Amino acid sequence: MKLKISMTIVAMAVFITLNAQFSMTGVVRNAETKEPLSRAHVLVNNQLKAEVTNKKGEFSFNGLKAGTYVIHVSYMGFETANETIVVKGNQQVEIFLTPKAILSDEVVVSATRADGKTPTTFQDISKNDIRKANDARNITSVIDQAVSVVTTSDAGTGIGNVGYRLRGTDETRINVTIDGVPLNDPESQGAWFVNLPDFASSVDNLQIQRGVGTSSNGAAAFGASMNFQTLKFQPKAYAEINEVAGSFNTFKHNVNFGTGLLDGKISVDGRLSKITSDGYMDRSAANLNSSSLAVSYFGKKNMIKFMMLTGKEKTDQSWDGVPSNVLDTNRTFNGIGGYYDANGQKKYYANEIDNYSQTRYHLTFAHEFNSKLNLTAAAFYTRGYGYYEQYKDNVKYKKYGLSDQIIGMDTLKKTDLVRRKFLDNHFYGLTLSTTYKPNSKLSATLGGGANNYEGDHYGKIIWMQYSGNMPSEFDYYKGAGNKQDVNVYGKVNYQLWEKLNLWADVQVRNIVYKITGTDGDLRDISQTHNWTFVNPKAGLSYDINPSNQVYFSYAVANREPTRSNLVEAVDSLRPTPETLNDFELGYHFISKKLIVNTNLYYMDYKNQLVYTGEINDVGASFMKNVEKSHRAGIEISAIWQPIRQFRWQANATFSQNKIQNFTEFVDDWDTWGQRDTLIGTTNIALSPDVIAASTITYLPISTLELSLQTKYVGNQYIDNSSSSDRMLDAYLVNNLILRYSFKPKFVKEISLFFSMNNIFNQMYVANAWIYSYYEGGERKAEDGYFPQAGRNFMGGISIKL
Repeated sequence: MKLKISMTIVAMAVFITLNAQFSMTGVVRNAETKEPLSRAHVLVNNQLKAEVTNKKGEFSFNGLKAGTYVIHVSYMGFETANETIVVKGNQQVEIFLTPKAILSDEVVVSATRADGKTPTTFQDISKNDIRKANDARNITSVIDQAVSVVTTSDAGTGIGNVGYRLRGTDETRINVTIDGVPLNDPESQGAWFVNLPDFASSVDNLQIQRGVGTSSNGAAAFGASMNFQTLKFQPKAYAEINEVAGSFNTFKHNVNFGTGLLDGKISVDGRLSKITSDGYMDRSAANLNSSSLAVSYFGKKNMIKFMMLTGKEKTDQSWDGVPSNVLDTNRTFNGIGGYYDANGQKKYYANEIDNYSQTRYHLTFAHEFNSKLNLTAAAFYTRGYGYYEQYKDNVKYKKYGLSDQIIGMDTLKKTDLVRRKFLDNHFYGLTLSTTYKPNSKLSATLGGGANNYEGDHYGKIIWMQYSGNMPSEFDYYKGAGNKQDVNVYGKVNYQLWEKLNLWADVQVRNIVYKITGTDGDLRDISQTHNWTFVNPKAGLSYDINPSNQVYFSYAVANREPTRSNLVEAVDSLRPTPETLNDFELGYHFISKKLIVNTNLYYMDYKNQLVYTGEINDVGASFMKNVEKSHRAGIEISAIWQPIRQFRWQANATFSQNKIQNFTEFVDDWDTWGQRDTLIGTTNIALSPDVIAASTITYLPISTLELSLQTKYVGNQYIDNSSSSDRMLDAYLVNNLILRYSFKPKFVKEISLFFSMNNIFNQMYVANAWIYSYYEGGERKAEDGYFPQAGRNFMGGISIKL
């Protein structure tokens, strides 16, 4: 009996011990000075549960069972530490981080990025997630699963010309930087990733800030910003070969290489890429080439990095889309370049292409004066040159500034011709920032930049059926743009007390923009503009406890009109700058197995530029300021990882996107005038009320990963009339991805992937345009829809040497 009682007591003791929960508290310190490190990141066993040390360098974890844990501690400027801790009871630990022997290259982007204390809405995408998404598609494959993102592709494959929207705002309203250097084209204000093929292979991480976000360089963030950091140096030499093949005769060849750290100070990294695809749409092929080269010098207090990014794209034009009356019977139809020969047979011009090359040069310098003060500066130069070529049949000579042709007794007023529209540009400037952190409570940044853009726009006729009187070296139009942009910003984070952080940010920006010459319709477009904007931002974040945080921010952004906004408008209705007042209220929850981020946003626009249907003096539609409009919604994202092998990431956006007091104008072909209709409150075009994404990942073994990606986009109106007759249907798309890796003796690692995209063969359309008119008293339309590919596959192999 005594033996049974003893065994029972022992069993109960073992049970209690195995199921007891303990706490782990600790301090993170500088190994050299022994000072506590505030805001160090502490992670346990690579689980979701993470802590950020307080101003005393302290952290704590509760609810730990007895066992062995690996504590992962990271802090910018210090070597990452991995400490193995055996927990048998409540544990106290002290972790020392060693300052890096070289200046961290993370300092390059720190001035324009938000961190865990910044009260703004943002999402970080890691190097690992970028590598998984990086196949042969454009950068949109990396951001497609991000919160509030909708992507589309002219060719239907994600290769070549692509489009993306964040919270309904398009790429001309999204600020994009690479290592803090502006990417957006100053005139169009768009960031065109077709000019940087396979750019994802050069990216280490990405931060997407939704709304206005923090001050940055370049174009205004008028709905979102994307901040890319290029690959960090690798301490050891490496080489990697990537081969991808897929549907539509798609191929990608990629080589990455690096020397590692030579003599403890210098590294050289490079990449060569080539992507080809026939495209899903008819005659939508892409031939894309790119390369990158980075030469870096690292000292303990200094870093110098020279980087070159080159891209050359040659893509067939498929940007007209498919007319609605053809969509159901031939959804890959492409009418661009069509003409009728002398026998009345329909032909297509074979060289209807977009041909453009771009090379970017960055020279970055960073210096750490001491542990409290650092400086980052960058000089950059971007060279772009190219054209798009088009066959035009039966066009009037006078439309190209030429007189009619007289042949014998006949006067010819029209001809067939081939034209090229050129863009020849230079973009160069400087960025500068300095950050001061005197203690754990205060962080202040002063930064800014100055840049200059010079762009020549001109058109040439390279062939004409009857060209007797065309002058040699003839430019049928020629215009130029010169844009100078200077901005200065200051940011302050101040921890008022342990749980409350205050943030203030103000930017002053001045733009001088001069346009000269003529446009493609031969109008004189000469004009000069000078704008000065003040963009204040402020907010606060409050740590309720280690698992819960709330924040609120208010930010103002001002945006100047684009080149097309200015040259297409009627002189008497020249567009004025737009203003955005952005309110963000957010909540973060984090536990060992679950992270939830949710936020409410209200983006109140004044003088937003939208299409109303009004036309200029040559009959072209232009964007007009509307007094009041807004975007409002709730965004929810979550990561759930109940066990190491299973992970579910999901997000959803529910929004309303409205214009108040909207009047629609529609051409009347019967009267050669326009009909106007007061609609009142209406929906903003191409702004779905619901966007959702989900990725379920399962690892049956450590080297095999299975993922199911799901994307849902709700109904989208094609124009601002809110008519269901002009609406894109909602769509739901699923992709299945398999990844497997192993480490044979002859190379470091071999990784394989296979993706079946759109596995249920959804016939969906992601984008469209429409031109409405009245004829015979009936409303009609010319339109173009952009179908995306049905079921398709892609597979690849990566070999690390």
